[in-house]
Amino acid sequence: MDAVRLDKWLWAARFFKTRALAVKACELGRVKLRYLPAKPARDVKVGDNLVITNEGGTFGVDVLALSEVRGPAAVAQTLYRETEASIAARKKEEEERKSMPWADAVAAGRPTKRDRRDINRLRGR
Repeated sequence: MDAVRLDKWLWAARFFKTRALAVKACELGRVKLRYLPAKPARDVKVGDNLVITNEGGTFGVDVLALSEVRGPAAVAQTLYRETEASIAARKKEEEERKSMPWADAVAAGRPTKRDRRDINRLRGR
């Protein structure tokens, strides 16, 4: 096997939970093959460079192996190698996100009755 569909490879490498999500990401331009937006049916070959944006962040990866089937996570990690620049950029983003003071407030959940009253007061109701 010298080539695999891009959406199948993304699914097999566990960047997306389903092939449908991989297809949607390709259609939205969140997956770039050789730094150009790629369609889901584009063939991926060993040695290709991919830039993938998903909820985990932006990954720059080099394709090391091909697979059409989704296997264990340990096997999926052998299909690609993340570039050093990508690792450094994701660590920097993570540190910036942790340093934001409002990040804890967002994860608090539903507003309390007191919070709702404050929100209504700010909105002028």
